[in-house]
Amino acid sequence: MNNAVLYGLTVLIWGSTWFAIEFQLGAIAPEVSLVYRYGAASLLLFAWSRFRGLRLRFALRDHAWFFLLGLLLFGVNYILAYRSQIYITSALAAIAFSSMVWMNIINARLFFGVKAGRGVLFGALLGAIGMFYLFAPQISEISFTDTVFFGSFLAVLGALVASFGNMVSQATQKAKLPVVQTNAWAMLYGALFTAVIALTNGHEFSFEWTVAYVGSLAYLTVFGSIVAFGAYLTLLGRIGAHKAGYAMVMFPVVALVLSTLFEGLEIDATIVFGTLFVLAGNLFVLKTRRSGTKQPAPEKTVQSPRSLQYQTDNT
Repeated sequence: MNNAVLYGLTVLIWGSTWFAIEFQLGAIAPEVSLVYRYGAASLLLFAWSRFRGLRLRFALRDHAWFFLLGLLLFGVNYILAYRSQIYITSALAAIAFSSMVWMNIINARLFFGVKAGRGVLFGALLGAIGMFYLFAPQISEISFTDTVFFGSFLAVLGALVASFGNMVSQATQKAKLPVVQTNAWAMLYGALFTAVIALTNGHEFSFEWTVAYVGSLAYLTVFGSIVAFGAYLTLLGRIGAHKAGYAMVMFPVVALVLSTLFEGLEIDATIVFGTLFVLAGNLFVLKTRRSGTKQPAPEKTVQSPRSLQYQTDNT
C-alpha cells in the first residue's frame, strides 16, 4: 500500500473518531471504554496474525518495547484524550491534540537527529494557521474557565504522550519489529494498564447496550484502532514522525466536513479560507516527502547482530 493511501486512511478515519468518542462518554467510565476498545482490537489483531501465520513469540526485550508503546500510545494518551472531552468540546480537543505535529518535529530531532526541512516546517505553520482560522469562531465563544483550561491541558498532555509513543514506534520499526504483531501486543498491554487504572479508581466494568455506544465502540475498535493505527504507524516508519504527524492538522478539516454533512453546518468564508490554508500546508509536506525518502536512513540502530535477525521477518 503506497504512502498516499496510508495517509488518506489515517486522516479520514482519525478525523471522524473525535465525533465517535462523544458517544463513548456517558454512563461508562472513559477508562472502561478504552479497555473494551483496545482489548477487543488486540484480540482481533492476534486472531488475524494467527490466521496469516505471523509469528507471535518475541524475546523479553521486545516485549519491553511493546509495553512501553502500549503504555504511551494506547494507554495514557487515550485516558487523557477521553478525559479531556469531558471538560471541552471535541473541536477544541482536536485543536489541542493537533499540536502533536510540532511535538513530533521537535522529538524527531531530539531522539533521531532528523531535520524536518523548510518545506515541512512551512507546511506545518500553514496548517496551524488554517486550523486556528477554521475554529476561531468557536474559540471566541468559549469562556476560558478553570474547567476549560484543565480540559485543554489534558488534551495537550495527551498529545505529548502520544508524540513520545510515536518515537517508540519509530524505534521499534528501525529494529525491524513487525507493525501488526507489535500493535497486537502493545494494544493488549495498553488495555491491561488501563484496566488497572480503572480498577484502582473504583470504576465498574458495566456495558451500555445502546446502538450509539456499541456502534461507536465497534467503529473505534476496528477502524479507529486497527486500521488507522496500522496505516499511520506504517507511514511513520517509512517517512518519519516529523512528516507523518502532519496528519493531525488534517483532522479538524474532516471533522468540519462531517459536521456539514450530518449536523447542518453552513459553509462560510472562514471555513473555506481555513481549509485552503490547511490543504496548502498539506501540499508542502507531501512535496518534501519524495526528497525525504532519498536520504539514507541512519544505519547505526540496525547494525547489531540482534537487529539483523529481523531482516527476514515480515509483518
